[in-house]
Parts: sequence; C-alpha cells; structure tokens
Amino acid sequence: FLFRLFPLRERGMNWRARSLTCQEIQAFRKSKEVMDRFVRAYKLMLGFYGIHLVNEETGELERAENWRERFENLNRFSHNNLRITRILKCLGEMGYEDYQVHLVKFFLTETLVEETLPNVKRSALDYFLFTVRSKEKRRELIHYAWQHFKPQSSFVWGPRDKLQKYR
Repeated sequence: FLFRLFPLRERGMNWRARSLTCQEIQAFRKSKEVMDRFVRAYKLMLGFYGIHLVNEETGELERAENWRERFENLNRFSHNNLRITRILKCLGEMGYEDYQVHLVKFFLTETLVEETLPNVKRSALDYFLFTVRSKEKRRELIHYAWQHFKPQSSFVWGPRDKLQKYR
C-alpha cells in the first residue's frame, strides 16, 4: 500500500494511496518514533514553504531565512494550498492542534497583515481556518482574520454581529 507523508482518513488526489483508519492513527500517536518522524516531515515541509518551527512544544513559527524566495513559489503555484490544507488536517489527526493554530495564524498574518501572500489569502480563509479542530481557537482565528480583513464589511467567514461582540 502507498502511504502519504501526511496521511488522512479521507481520500485525496492520489487514488492509489489509501485512507488511514482510526486504529492506525491511534497506533501512530502512541509511537514516539512515528511522531518524531512526523514532526521532522512537518519541519521539512515548513522549510520548503519558507517557514521555521521556532518551538516544538508550542508550534510557534516564524519566517525562515529563505522566505522571500519560497513565498514567491507559494504565490505562483496554487497546488501548494491543497498540500497545506492536507498538512493542517493531518496535524489535527495526529494530535498537534496547537501546531494547526500557529500555522493558520501564520498564513492569516502573512496574507492579511503583511500582505506577502496575496494568492494564498482565499485558501487561508476558505480552507485553512476551518481545519482547526478547537471551536474556541477557530473562533479566535476568525476574529483575528476579521480584524485584519479589508474592507471589513466584505468579510463573509463569520456573522458580523458576533464578531463585533467577540471577547
């Protein structure tokens, strides 16, 4: 069987790769070796995207030294957005929900605040945000996105009345 680097319980674009079962996910999560490899794979992909994992405990991220060159690649090739969505979903499956939050916030910051990734903005809002498993953290991220979205009146990812009252 063919496994992916970031396997999920759902089918992907590669019809030959099979989906994970809940039992396989539980076995992976119990294996220190598998989880260490998973974090190494995550760091490898982050490097490819121009992102550096600052803290393995918290999932905190920052731009890598090569960020300009790598962000150019992210802006030019939208297929990366599918991979990032897959990585985010897999982080949730493997119990790295804090990593999900940091990666989504990283992309929201780069797209909405820094405006370095304009071609990733729609994926960050339409897909990345909604991979976050924690309802509370997802709400925080939606509020963060709303605060930085221009024009705010065009923000459609949450009810305006609730966003204005949030916190």
